[in-house]
Amino acid sequence: MAASFFSDFGLMWYLEELKKEEFRKFKEYLKQMTLHLELKQIPWTEVKKASREELANLLIKHYEEQQAWNITLRIFQKMDRKDLCMKVMRERTGYTQTYQAHAKRKFSHLWASKSVTEIHLYFQEEVKQEECEHLDHLFAPKETGKQPRTVIIQGPQGIGKTTLLMKLLMAWSDNRIFRDRFLYTFYFCCRELRELPATSLADLISREWPDPAAPVTEIVSQPERLLFVIDSFEELKDGLNEPDSALCDDVTEKRPVQVLLSSLLRKKVLPEASLLVAVQPVCPKELRDRVAISEIYEPRGFNESDRLVYFCCFFKDPKRAMEAFSVVRESEQLFSICQIPLLCWILCTSLKQEMQKGKDLTLTCQSTTSVYSCFIFNLFTPEGAEGPTPQSQRQLKALCSLAAEGMWTDTFEFREDDLRRNGVVDTDIPALLGTKVLLKYGERESSYVFLHACIQEFCAALFYLLRSHLDHPHPAVRSVQELLVANFEKTRRARWIFLGCFLTGLLNRQEQQKLDAFFGFQLSQEIKQQLHQCLKSLGEHGDPLGQVDSLAIFYCLFEMQDPAFVKQAVNLLQKADFHIIDNADLVVSAYCLKYCSSLRKLSFSVQNVFKKEDEHSSTSDYSLVCWHHICSVLTTSGHLTELQVQDSTLSESTFVTWCNQLRHPSCRLQRLGINNVSFSGPSGQLFEVLFYQPDLKYLSFTLTKLSRDDVRSLCDALNYPAGNVKELALVDCFLSPIDCEVLACLLTNNKKLTYLNVSCNDLDAGLPLLCEALCNPDTVLVYLMLAYCHLSEQCCEYISEMLLHNKSVRYLDLGANVLKDEGLKTLCEALKRPDCRLDSLCLVKCFITVAGCEDLASALISNQNLKILQIGCNEIGDVGVKLLCGALTHPNCRLEVLGWVLPNSWLRKTDFDEETQALLMAEEERNPNLTITDDCDTVTRVEI
Repeated sequence: MAASFFSDFGLMWYLEELKKEEFRKFKEYLKQMTLHLELKQIPWTEVKKASREELANLLIKHYEEQQAWNITLRIFQKMDRKDLCMKVMRERTGYTQTYQAHAKRKFSHLWASKSVTEIHLYFQEEVKQEECEHLDHLFAPKETGKQPRTVIIQGPQGIGKTTLLMKLLMAWSDNRIFRDRFLYTFYFCCRELRELPATSLADLISREWPDPAAPVTEIVSQPERLLFVIDSFEELKDGLNEPDSALCDDVTEKRPVQVLLSSLLRKKVLPEASLLVAVQPVCPKELRDRVAISEIYEPRGFNESDRLVYFCCFFKDPKRAMEAFSVVRESEQLFSICQIPLLCWILCTSLKQEMQKGKDLTLTCQSTTSVYSCFIFNLFTPEGAEGPTPQSQRQLKALCSLAAEGMWTDTFEFREDDLRRNGVVDTDIPALLGTKVLLKYGERESSYVFLHACIQEFCAALFYLLRSHLDHPHPAVRSVQELLVANFEKTRRARWIFLGCFLTGLLNRQEQQKLDAFFGFQLSQEIKQQLHQCLKSLGEHGDPLGQVDSLAIFYCLFEMQDPAFVKQAVNLLQKADFHIIDNADLVVSAYCLKYCSSLRKLSFSVQNVFKKEDEHSSTSDYSLVCWHHICSVLTTSGHLTELQVQDSTLSESTFVTWCNQLRHPSCRLQRLGINNVSFSGPSGQLFEVLFYQPDLKYLSFTLTKLSRDDVRSLCDALNYPAGNVKELALVDCFLSPIDCEVLACLLTNNKKLTYLNVSCNDLDAGLPLLCEALCNPDTVLVYLMLAYCHLSEQCCEYISEMLLHNKSVRYLDLGANVLKDEGLKTLCEALKRPDCRLDSLCLVKCFITVAGCEDLASALISNQNLKILQIGCNEIGDVGVKLLCGALTHPNCRLEVLGWVLPNSWLRKTDFDEETQALLMAEEERNPNLTITDDCDTVTRVEI
């Protein structure tokens, strides 16, 4: 990015205000004025052809910034554009500078007050140059100078979103970023604003101004020069759910805060303004649905070198810093949480406390729970004392009660009455603030938050080791059993990150000893029994709706660090479905699966762990050990019959390990899905699996790219005499017409394959070969799926020929191919023949019109075998439906299911006129054997 970019851009704002003729005059005045002032001339040919942006660039390049602005201002005066002169003068010397000075004072103070320790303040003192450049780039115009931008900053709590916003606002106040891009930047924190009564956008702006008389009219006169920074958007309940009619477009209109902010985000008010919105990861879907997002930025937090520097700054003694860092680096979980600055501080504080006591740091780093328990118990133990005082025990119990209430009510900001209800008396508050576990929030005196959501989660988990939920003063607090079930659900509460892990982590023997030492009692055994019962129930009832997150279960069991219990627990489960996205997930999954011997179904993905490009640096030995533990389930779990690996990237070493386990005699899979998987290494090893798996009946390579050699090797393996694969899915595998030759040989020679799905491949030119093979009377294929195969109406001739000669194919899916009425006519000629055995036909989205319905109606009357017809998403309208209904009333028609498939179909019952709807209903009532439906599940058996 050029150093002068945003100065050029500032001039461009004003040149954009000139009409075409005014801009031409501006150039003439420029030529005259530079001659009059005896300045260096810009070549007139360059000036004459320059756009507004190019001219701004030329001015800055030839005359330096201040002189360029002075020249521009004098030309505006000559042109009698007093409005632009006034704006320039105010921008250069007036309101903007006044507000910047105020913003600098405010955000410097706010930043300092939010820093937990001096080291935080030191370590993140100011925005780095690369951050400035990146933030500048986020709001750089992509097309025209006045294009507004809406940028989302998303990430977990503590990753540095608010820190980044504070640093950004301080950098803007110093003219280090957004120079000449934004005249004003206003910061709105949703957590603070949500309590306000109805107000206006003008009032919100005035709240940020240094004195009561905010020049609102002047501020909003150039909305394209405004940036609104919205922090903690997730704190607004139903923040974007208002209908468009409820939004406001007047900055002076008083409305609820969430309506005002929604109006800003949805460009109802000040649509030319730009927005920067910080949210936790739970919110982006809502934003994507309602807001035109320009870009999403995810702060990285501390990288590995940042973490090392932080440890050195914190411990000061290099030897101690390296000792602590080395221990943490051995744990993927702990090293991962160090990415979040505040959690890094908590971890360092815990290690320093244990070092001072001469404790073994490896015990402290045994689990995440161990770190937090050390942190909390040390804070509530008086310095130099052997144990806690009765007062500190009571204070911690009260804090745990408050935390539990907050987790179940989704509350993270508490008032004094909340504290009192849970046993925190007024005299306890200074002591709790002194521990930094509890902090004052914002400018309100009586508002408090936990230091971090993880601290609140830990205290909430600790509550269950101390009291029954029945003893809690708030009815929303539920039982351990309900907590565990909710924690294991994929759709669990958005803020429940570590709650379940902390609860199970506190059941570890070492943590029980800490609890005994601090409180003298605990409910560990009761909770362990409830955890066992919860997992047993999940195992017995299965997971028919796919709602259980196996990784959440694995993390909870890993946190216990109790091999005997883990082995017992994982063998209560019959199904595991999880996604590995980093090394921590890999370690946790491997730890649990190595004990597993009772799984029946396993489904997982591996991302960001074993990448192809990592082959040059080789995968770490420890990662390979973990991967081996995961793959070994294929041989150690004797009941495992179904495996699906999806959305994964495997390196050569991990691919070979996986194939070796698949080929093991103890692996007895019946269903194998390899969907959207890329791998390095000899693909032939994967297809050789078919030589060793006589029980395998279903094989899918959906979304996995297969080369021509891969297809040939696969088909050769499928023809192996001992193989028994009956169902093959090659959906969206980048197959080409050339591959049809090999597939045709497979269909001719294989006497076991009854199901073939080659949808979403370009097979038009190769279809004649498939149809020719299926004309062989010895073929056994029953289901043939050819949806989205780029088939044309000419293909219907080959399909028709196949239908007349083939006696086995019963289900044919031709959906989403351009068959048109001409192709359907050819197809119907075959359907009318009595020797056509087809009983299910899908013609969804085949560009069929009313004319095609005449031929289809005739075929329905003639065909005695066709039982299921899908014909959604075709433009047949009411007339076409009436033609089909006429055929349905004929005594020769044997159709049992007529399906309108897919949303927004032309053929949904509610889309027809009243007469047509009456016809459909009457036909359904008349014929008890006929179902007319728009439910795809009742119509077809397509497996992708």
